[in-house]
Amino acid sequence: MNNVISIDLNADVGEGIGNESGLMPYLSSCNIACGGHAGDLKTMTTVVKLAKLNNVKIGAHPSFPDKLNFGRDVTELSDADLYLSIKQQVSDLQNVLVSENAQLHHIKPHGALYNLAAKDKKTARVIIEVIKSIADPIKLYAPFNSVIAKIAKEEHIEVKYEAFADRNYNNDLSLVSRKNTGAVLHEKEAVLYHVLSMIKHQKVKSLSGVEVAIKASTICVHGDTQNAFEILKYLSNNLKMNSIQIQ
Repeated sequence: MNNVISIDLNADVGEGIGNESGLMPYLSSCNIACGGHAGDLKTMTTVVKLAKLNNVKIGAHPSFPDKLNFGRDVTELSDADLYLSIKQQVSDLQNVLVSENAQLHHIKPHGALYNLAAKDKKTARVIIEVIKSIADPIKLYAPFNSVIAKIAKEEHIEVKYEAFADRNYNNDLSLVSRKNTGAVLHEKEAVLYHVLSMIKHQKVKSLSGVEVAIKASTICVHGDTQNAFEILKYLSNNLKMNSIQIQ
């Protein structure tokens, strides 16, 4: 009998797509946009209720304060201003969680903030300081071998290494830019192959065909990927058939 591996399956939600009720039954955690790139009090409340209903762990998904570009461009801010912005976004979600009697499980930065913190110490430290300011222990979702993951571990913050089901990688484990062809995987079979390789063999094939070592304890399907629901359902069913438990 195969040893059962367990994996967390997450999605970025509350971003204005409105497909959360379809996605939630297949997730074990979610990252809720909290006003930086998308989201407001109403969407946060709706998504928190759905997460609770489906026993899905709740994370904050803060971003550069940039709704115009959906948080996908780097915004030039001082460390103090960036700290205040992220802190405010997380606090707004925390207020909703208090009113809905739910817990904050983790923080996962969004878009350009996520990518920058993966390699830039200054940005990473700002996010870590926000996490340290929260009374309860909060996990960080971050890429394997990233600058922010290393700093978090030094600060005794629990890190869940995140990999992306529906995105292609470069040789240095950075994500292929969405501006490039082949950045996003749309075929559910290709997504499954990609994910099984990362979970079972701890390797990912880069866009240029190189196998790169990777670790992942949480896998993300982007909620705004066109066929996110179809991908998630297929992944969920097939991971279980491959002795991989979602939890």
